Amino acid sequence: MRLQRYLAQCGVASRRHAEELITAGKVKVNGATVTTLGTKIDPGADRVECEGRQVQPRPETEVWMLHKPRGVITTMHDPQGRRTVAQLVRSPGHRLVPVGRLDAATTGLLLMTDDGDLALRLTHPRWGVEKEYLATVEGSLNREEREALLEGVFVDGKTTRLAALASASGWGTPRPGQTRWLATVH
Repeated sequence: MRLQRYLAQCGVASRRHAEELITAGKVKVNGATVTTLGTKIDPGADRVECEGRQVQPRPETEVWMLHKPRGVITTMHDPQGRRTVAQLVRSPGHRLVPVGRLDAATTGLLLMTDDGDLALRLTHPRWGVEKEYLATVEGSLNREEREALLEGVFVDGKTTRLAALASASGWGTPRPGQTRWLATVH
């Protein structure tokens, strides 16, 4: 197993940050400092240390369901000092990360986990996991607007294509002048 993946699985850091720890000389394998990315280890036989502390696999994976409130951003740290999802959850000994993103104005279910591989399998398009979003819209959407949404929405520098868009009449009553839509994204 690659060293940076092992560090991420053990909850030390994300894979990207684990790579930074390795290249900065803060990781040892069997007492020797390792600075080469891609170094392979045997988790059952090798002793891994990061910043002087032994790294060991977690006995259990944690997955939390968080109802993200409006005004909270989906990140672990914000240099601008805004309120983050990391400030809403505390799990001693576990580094929980958000699975996916909801923008600051959006409320709803957000999964948090300490299992980086699980987070990747749930969010990366190659795994084809569908996500559903309930959207309340001021006014209504005409046919052209619905077709434009199905063609794709530009979000965070990428075009996200909806797999389906349907009226969400069974999801409670919107305020007068609003409609609700259920969007499915691959």
